Amino acid sequence: MIAAMRGARPLLSTLAVGTVLSLAVVGAAAAAGDATVRHGVSAFGDLKYPPDFANFDYVDPDAPKGGELRLWALESFDGVNPFILKGVAADGVGLIYESLMVRAGDEPDAMYGLIAESVELPPDRGWAVFTIRPEARWWDGAPITADDVVFSYETLLAKGHPQYRILYRDFTRVTAPAPNKVRFEFKPGNNRDLPLIAAAMPVLSKAYWSGRDFSETTLDPPLSSGPYRIAKIDPGRSITYARDPDYWGRDLPVNRGRYNFDRIHYSYFRDRGIALEAFFGGEYDFREEFTSKSWATEYDKPPVRKGLIVREVLPDRTPSGVQAFFLNTRRAKFADRRVREALNLAFDFGWTNKNIFYGLYERTTSMFENSELAAKGPPSPAELALLEPYRGRVPDEVFVKPYRPPATDGSGNIRRNLRRAAKLLREAGWRIGDGVLKNGKGETFTIEFLMFERTFERVIGPYVRNLKRLGIDARMRIIDLANFQNRMRTFDFDVTTRRYVQPLTPGVEQRNYWSSAYADQVGSLNLAGVRDPVVDELVEKVVAARSRTELVTAARALDRVLMWGQYVVPHWYKGTHTIAYWNKFSRPKVKPEYARGVIDTWWVDPDKERRLAAGVTSD
Repeated sequence: MIAAMRGARPLLSTLAVGTVLSLAVVGAAAAAGDATVRHGVSAFGDLKYPPDFANFDYVDPDAPKGGELRLWALESFDGVNPFILKGVAADGVGLIYESLMVRAGDEPDAMYGLIAESVELPPDRGWAVFTIRPEARWWDGAPITADDVVFSYETLLAKGHPQYRILYRDFTRVTAPAPNKVRFEFKPGNNRDLPLIAAAMPVLSKAYWSGRDFSETTLDPPLSSGPYRIAKIDPGRSITYARDPDYWGRDLPVNRGRYNFDRIHYSYFRDRGIALEAFFGGEYDFREEFTSKSWATEYDKPPVRKGLIVREVLPDRTPSGVQAFFLNTRRAKFADRRVREALNLAFDFGWTNKNIFYGLYERTTSMFENSELAAKGPPSPAELALLEPYRGRVPDEVFVKPYRPPATDGSGNIRRNLRRAAKLLREAGWRIGDGVLKNGKGETFTIEFLMFERTFERVIGPYVRNLKRLGIDARMRIIDLANFQNRMRTFDFDVTTRRYVQPLTPGVEQRNYWSSAYADQVGSLNLAGVRDPVVDELVEKVVAARSRTELVTAARALDRVLMWGQYVVPHWYKGTHTIAYWNKFSRPKVKPEYARGVIDTWWVDPDKERRLAAGVTSD
């Protein structure tokens, strides 16, 4: 465990200089055009909580501290730096890091002061100046300074995951005009989300990382400032975090009633089935179930029947985004939209939902599923006005009807869909020869579904059989997680499964998902390799939206173009959390509207824990 080191605050002279400099900054800002200083920031300026708020509404400020939360994770890990491309970071490692501000779980886009006590913004959001709290400290007692923030920006940009170059591409300069002031300057134009991106940037210790290679994986617990420290690492098998009783920010309004567990432990399992049995055996405390068969058939166990394990379904108001088979259009065989549509026609969701998922899911029809951003009906007048300049450059269906995946009745008989798929493949230049599908060059149509675990075999297996009926040589390949991630980073795959969880207020991250500029950027999330100028322009419309209404219109227009572009074979979703846990926890009366809230708002109830140990239900 990292030793706690608390020291005096050698800030007298630097704070005096900082005061003079900060006054100069404020004066210049006022002269530049009515800048405002606030305790928080949001995309459209709205904040629920006033400057003097005591705590978030979804916490119990008097929640007791103590106990342990034991969780599980899949496969393995080889590092504790989640900000780089290399390696696999341990689950939960975000608990040790902090940012300038932190998101509220009951607002779609608001952030409130954490390391920073306030942010100063001009009306055009051309820059942002964050004031760092004087009490903000690293674990060794040293103050967190503006130099640390500047160092963090420069390090993430130069050595961090490529996603940071995407996120920060509209930042022009980050400077420290005073020891407690950090100034972010942005390119003119679409600056709606840039102050929030700056506020969410992880803050790294310059003193610690200056003598280390940030780009390399490491299992050495780094110096940081968060509410938890790494207490123990069993490489690749488990990691334990211990709550810091001297955590500098424990009494801040954004933290009051949060982070109540003394210890949070993650155990790693190679197989989901083994992990489930370990749960019933009491090896860990909590799981969210993502496998419908397990939820429907595998929880009829003595601990559940006795009430020692609680099963619940919690509402989930966050956008489900899209889970799908992503088709790698960098490969010539997937470049034709007719081919991609044919592959969609061969997937029998109706049978899959009935026979494998026990009818628990709905079919995904949107990149922004389970939110107001999803394009569900015919285009609105505002959407049509936005889309009209692209007529002839996007599928005609975009203008007349919402996207709907091919329907099937659950019987397993999809001959009509397969006939339609075969016709589309012929139109795209593929013909049956020697019993297999070939193009004009005599090349066989092959598809490899790449995955790192066996869970999806039961879903992909029937799909493969349907594809073989079309003459496609389809197969599954399972590789280890590290190799899988490397191949994803370099786009070395035919088809893979991925889920994009969309934010409540989409913005610059959409570039990473869909923009041409990132189709070949190693490590980007544009897995489908989308290269469409229309998509690029609509992404920028999303980024530039100045009101919630404009944002919804732009997101729905983008959604229509992407879905009718057939870049994915969409899967399924559910707007709930299906959870199970050993009955030793209590939680606030109000759940955070846009978060699960388990790790940071629940607590161990001593009475329930005693009753559980005695094998007696608490209810």
